[in-house]
Amino acid sequence: MSNLKTFLIMTLLSIILSLYLFEAFLNLSNDNRKYKKIKKTYLEKTGKNYDERTMSEIYSDLKKLDEDYVVSVFPATLLDLKKEILPLSGISNKKTIHCNENGYYSIYMSDRFGFNNPDDEWKQTEIEYLLVGDSFTHGACVNRPNDISSVLRKLSGKSVLNLGYGGNGPLIQYATLREYLKPGIKNILWLYFEGNDLIDLKSEIKNDILMQYLKASNFKQNLKMNQAKIDEINTSRISKSFFDTNFRLIKKDAQIKYKILKFIRLDKTKKIIIQYLGNQKIKNEKPFKEFNKIIKKTNDLAIANNSKLYFVFLPDFQRYKFKKIKNENKIIKEFLQKLDINYIDIDKEVFQNEDNKLGLFPFEFEAHYTIEGYYKVATSIHEIVSNK
Repeated sequence: MSNLKTFLIMTLLSIILSLYLFEAFLNLSNDNRKYKKIKKTYLEKTGKNYDERTMSEIYSDLKKLDEDYVVSVFPATLLDLKKEILPLSGISNKKTIHCNENGYYSIYMSDRFGFNNPDDEWKQTEIEYLLVGDSFTHGACVNRPNDISSVLRKLSGKSVLNLGYGGNGPLIQYATLREYLKPGIKNILWLYFEGNDLIDLKSEIKNDILMQYLKASNFKQNLKMNQAKIDEINTSRISKSFFDTNFRLIKKDAQIKYKILKFIRLDKTKKIIIQYLGNQKIKNEKPFKEFNKIIKKTNDLAIANNSKLYFVFLPDFQRYKFKKIKNENKIIKEFLQKLDINYIDIDKEVFQNEDNKLGLFPFEFEAHYTIEGYYKVATSIHEIVSNK
């Protein structure tokens, strides 16, 4: 009995040690060498130094120059608040600091409802494309005219509305459509990011307000009429605690503590395990069942609005970094085919045509797409939709 106990303990310790060694490998292969390479590459290409300021630092610096600067407050960070309304957009009519993955912070002027659009787009009666999605749709981390919606605006020569926001999952996207969809929308583009959209849905279905959009067909918060309240709630979130919680980039010592915490939690290892094993359980998980309901209701909403719905599959960096990783692409495609929903596979249409697939990610590291990547995604979408 004692031998068995010793064997089990040694086996358990070996597994734990192996996991932490793998986590250490993942961290060592990324962090220090990664940032040295990024800074060197950026300097060689642009002749400029990489902006190493944290989000709180650039916010503080720019705020001293102009009070109109704010940061993006993601709706997903407000799910735990007990307010009379749940904002689904950012602060309106402000210079909005977004993010930095390319050596500079992307900044945009938000529209009347807090989205990343030229405000005049809301005056148009005919809209060629309306986009919903997460940070890839939002425009992370590039400036106009290099985000997907801006490229579509240029390619089509017509009006485009972008309702995407960082951190959004399927239920927030559906709720956003319910609140902001208007007549005259020709094509609705639902941009789905394989990296975390179903994960985001797990937290979204726990929110009572969001679940009302699924349960009640006539439920609305009338957010268009409540922008002043949305601005008030979002502005109140921009504080030291907000940066600590959502950006974790206040001070260098805080960054070190956060890296240690991520190492202890085996964050990178868990992400890879989820990527490998998640696909096998996806059909039976509650979030996927709720996802089915959301897509069905979105399709019904599009039909009722005389709009054509396109489901756009956006691939993750992990797919190309770890080539044997399984994914839910096939399962989702089969489900969409049953509903006769138009499907655009960006992996097939864009990335499979690239010799260096990682080249469409900034400095070939895990992030959002590059300017070139966004352009190719938008071009592919426009060509497919135009030929339908």
